[in-house]
Amino acid sequence: MGPRDQEHACEQGREKSVSAFVDTNVLVRHLVGDPPDMAARATAYLRQETGLLVADLIVAETVYVLESFYEVARPEISETMRALITMESVSVVDAPLLLRTLEIYEYDRLDFAEAYLVASAESTNVMQVASFDRSIDRIQSIKRIEP
Repeated sequence: MGPRDQEHACEQGREKSVSAFVDTNVLVRHLVGDPPDMAARATAYLRQETGLLVADLIVAETVYVLESFYEVARPEISETMRALITMESVSVVDAPLLLRTLEIYEYDRLDFAEAYLVASAESTNVMQVASFDRSIDRIQSIKRIEP
């Protein structure tokens, strides 16, 4: 992470330096509480440390694991991930982008990756996504184009 990325992470309302990246397995243990020993350690770590960075890819992987392996419902996943993104100890590079992604994922029922593409198109004002996935057509703010 370069100095510019650290500045951007600090723009999210938290003026602190990044101390560590957090992996999916730490987040999943914290969120599902299993196995109990690892879950307790993960939760304590997330609550006690400062400057933890969760990369967008890790958010996506966490959503995937919760959805596919633990069969958690979309509304619960979205609520849980919003709470995680806004934790005092956690920073992400672009919180508004991830929050919009979760909104599209939950309410428009797109897969997380497609929701992320749509949110990215909106946030950059590109307003087009090249895809064969017709589910993107549900989002009126952008245009899906087929190659």
